[in-house]
Amino acid sequence: MPAEHPIAPPSRDPAEFAEFYRQQFDTVLGFVTRRTDSVHLAADLTADIFLTALEQADSYDARRGAPVAWLYGISRNVLAAHFRGNVRELNAVARIAGRRMLDDQDVTAIEGRIDAARAARGLAARHAALSEPLRAVLDLVAVDGLAVREAAKALGISSATARVRLHRARKALREAVPQAGTTSTTNTTTTTSVNTLLEAAS
Repeated sequence: MPAEHPIAPPSRDPAEFAEFYRQQFDTVLGFVTRRTDSVHLAADLTADIFLTALEQADSYDARRGAPVAWLYGISRNVLAAHFRGNVRELNAVARIAGRRMLDDQDVTAIEGRIDAARAARGLAARHAALSEPLRAVLDLVAVDGLAVREAAKALGISSATARVRLHRARKALREAVPQAGTTSTTNTTTTTSVNTLLEAAS
C-alpha cells in the first residue's frame, strides 16, 4: 500500500496498531535500509521504530498531517539516537523476539531491500558536509521521496522553512560539483551522484 495513502492511523489498540504496522512496515524498512547495510541492525531499528510509535500513538494528531509524516519523524529520532550511541533501552524480550523472527526468508528479503537502497545510501553520503537542518530536509525529499510539506511535518517545521532549507541544500550541492573540464573518474562519479540527488530534490 503506498505510504502516501495510509488508511489506519496509529493507535494503542492492539488490533488497530497491528493494521497500522502491516500498512507501514515496508515504508519504515525502506527508510532504515536507505541508511544501513546491516540486515540485523535494519531489523532491530525497524522494531525499535514501531515500539516507539506504539508508545507515542496518543501523540498523533491527524490535523498536523498524515500518519506517514508522523512516522518518519519518529524514525529519524530513533536512528539519530542509535547513531549517536545513546539508544534508550527497550524491552529486552521484545528485541530478542524480533531477532528470532528473522528466518532465512526474512534475511533474504531484507538483503534485497538493502541492495536496492545501495544507490540512495551513496547519494546520502555525498551530502554529509551539509548542516544537519539542510541535510534532514534533503534526505526526506530526495532520498525518501516525501513531498516538501510532508518532510516539513516530519521535521516539525513549516513548509516555508523546509522549502528555504531545501533551496539552500541544493545550492550548496551545486557549488560542490567539480568544475567542468575535470576528467578524473572520481570527480565524474561525484558529479553524476550529486546531479542525481539534485534532480530528485527538484
